Order: sequence, then structure tokens, then C-alpha cells
Amino acid sequence: MPEVEGGTALVVGGTSGVGLAAAHLLADRGLRAIVLAGRDAERGATAAQQLADRVEVHFVQADAGDADGATVMFAHAVEVLGGIDFAITSTVPSRIELDLIHRTPVHSIGATITGFALPPLHVTRLALEHMGARGGGAIVNVASDAAKVPTPGESIIGAAMAGIVMFSRVAALEGRRNGVRVNAVTPSLIADTPTTDRVLADGFSAKLFASAARAAALGVASARDVAEAAVFLCEARSGRTTGQVISVNGAISIA
Repeated sequence: MPEVEGGTALVVGGTSGVGLAAAHLLADRGLRAIVLAGRDAERGATAAQQLADRVEVHFVQADAGDADGATVMFAHAVEVLGGIDFAITSTVPSRIELDLIHRTPVHSIGATITGFALPPLHVTRLALEHMGARGGGAIVNVASDAAKVPTPGESIIGAAMAGIVMFSRVAALEGRRNGVRVNAVTPSLIADTPTTDRVLADGFSAKLFASAARAAALGVASARDVAEAAVFLCEARSGRTTGQVISVNGAISIA
């Protein structure tokens, strides 16, 4: 079972939000080297600079939602790291639309589902094979409580997130014989992230998430709160945990 201290990690969506927070926590725990993957080169350079004094860091610009792009990205990460012990995927599409089903354009459904679901599915597929051949590793996919809690306006996103969760659980069953653990973390509203800023700017989603914030009896989760759960699922102390889905939502819901 690989240890975080001295280990290597690929963080897809690692240039902001939960992914970047996870990268910082891994660096604090003694990770040897990390690859951050993201779509925005400027944001990637900034994120890498923030980490450079604590860990060997590389940035690769890629869209993990594209199968060829994900494959090239993963191969590059393997090459520069010499092998990947941990893979965390925390991505969202550049465009997010939340609305009631009957007001959702039919032609937007497919793009929404694939935009959310494909990056973690692609990374998990590639990491499962790579880590299995190496004899172990940990994969963590950041999805959403929309996978578990039916919420008006989140039907399409919920379908995508439920797909990520079930894919992760099946991958955990298939990976266990080779020492590969696969888990998911499902936040709800996350404070002070670019995604939250975007959804709070829209009329319907602003009302939806304002209601969620009021329901967070323990406080709205931060990116670091969610990242702490993701990094815990990489560590040896969670070595007997696989196929699990952990909510970090400030008690917005209990599911």
C-alpha cells in the first residue's frame, strides 16, 4: 500500500477549488511529486508556483473529458512521476446550467452529463489499469450529493453524479484484488470556489444554493474540508476503506 509521504499523485482539476486544496494537503503530508492537470494554463502555472517550495510539481494542460486528451495526460503524468500512487479527480464543466426538468433544453442534456461524468470515468479507467499493474494505489473521485439526494433543478447533474458514484463503486470491486482502492467524496455547496461563484450568479441556482446554505447547520463546507476527506482516502490509515461514498456537506442533508 503506497504511503502519501514519498509518494506521487495526479490531481485532475488541481488548479483551483477542491483539487488545489487537496494538492496543498498532499504536499504538507510529504508527497514527493505531483502532476496538476487542468484546462487553463495560466491558472495551472499559478497553482504550480504555490506548491513549488514543498513538492516537485508539474502542470499539464488537458481536458480529461476527451478520451484522447485524458490518455495523453495520464501517460505524461506516469512518465514525469515514474508511476502514480494516487489519483484525485475534481472537475466541473466551464458551463453549468441548473433548472427544472421541463425548462431544460433537450439538446443540453447529453453535454451536461458527459461534461460532469467523463473526466473522472476516464481517469479512473486509466488509473485502475496502471495501479493494478503496480500492485496498489488509491483513486478518489469528487462528485456531489446530487448523486444521492433528489433536488429540484439538479436532475441532469444528479444523473451524472450518480453515474460517477456507481462507476467508482464498481471500480472498487474490480480493483480490490490488485490492491487498488476507489472511493468518492460528495460535497454539496462549497464556499468560496469559482464554481460556487458561478452558480450563485444565476437566478434559479442562486435561490437553490442560498437555501442549501441556510440548511448547513454545521456551516457551509470549504474546499479544504472536502479535500481533507479526499486526502484521508489516499492515506494508509484508510487502507481498508474502498467503494465508499463520503458526504462533506455541513449537514445540509443526511444521506
